[in-house]
Amino acid sequence: MPYVAFTALGLIWGASFLLIKLGVHDMSPTVLVLVRSASGTVALAVIMRLTGRSLFGKDWKSRLPLYAFMAVANALLPWVAIAWGEQHITSGLASILNSTTTLWAAIFIYWVIPRERPSALNYIGVLVGIAGVVILVLPDLSAHGISGSLLGALAVVVAAMSYAVSALFQRTRMRGMNIYEQSFGQLAVTALLAIPIAIPAIPHVHLALLSMGAVIALGVGGSAVAYLLYYYTMNTLGAVRATAVTFVVPITAVFWGAVLLREPVTLPTVIGMAVTLAGVVLTSLRRGAPRAQMAKDTDTAAA
Repeated sequence: MPYVAFTALGLIWGASFLLIKLGVHDMSPTVLVLVRSASGTVALAVIMRLTGRSLFGKDWKSRLPLYAFMAVANALLPWVAIAWGEQHITSGLASILNSTTTLWAAIFIYWVIPRERPSALNYIGVLVGIAGVVILVLPDLSAHGISGSLLGALAVVVAAMSYAVSALFQRTRMRGMNIYEQSFGQLAVTALLAIPIAIPAIPHVHLALLSMGAVIALGVGGSAVAYLLYYYTMNTLGAVRATAVTFVVPITAVFWGAVLLREPVTLPTVIGMAVTLAGVVLTSLRRGAPRAQMAKDTDTAAA
């Protein structure tokens, strides 16, 4: 059963980039985030109530600032950036660039948590991963200069950086918190914050069954169910095996994009993906329990 959950998680998070691609066809990135966070909040609330869990812990008021930070850094900002980026690049490329979250966390942790600084091998992985990103964006930069495609790729990289920041914040400020309450609180605050920035774009939404269904599925599957699958895998297989899902997501995302959206898979994309994932693997190698724990917290970021 744990390996079934692991496989399902890789497929869901890989499909998230496909669903985002479908969603932004008929709505702005801000509306997409509103629908995604709202549907995710409702789905998680239903799951929690059906399993007999309370939606709000006794300390929820004091935790609102923490939820607000995570809502911005781990949802609002990266989700808008990825959705905007996917208006200019393929869903497969977006997933590959998003996998650099571990690379950025390895850089930021040097100052944030000095006692858990990665090893020299990990930092070699950072350099390898950045080289992979360069391989991915260099062809478009050489051919078109600073075009929409390059800016779209950079937007996803910014999203990966934001995921890294939120992972380190979670590691230092929210460790040990109930995962259901934390997930629900973050999604609920994200939905509330998304309302004012989405309102101007709502009149321009083209109501289409496919795109709306894709975004609702993104909220229910990629934001609510995926959280629970991830933590179930973590509790049953352990941190090291569970975080290996990070390496599966780009592969499944490229697969979904190529098969269902007929997105091209070019040689630079294949090479860049291989180099980037090699860098992520090297960056994630840990020698002790504390570093394995950091890897666990870092890889909770999703599409």
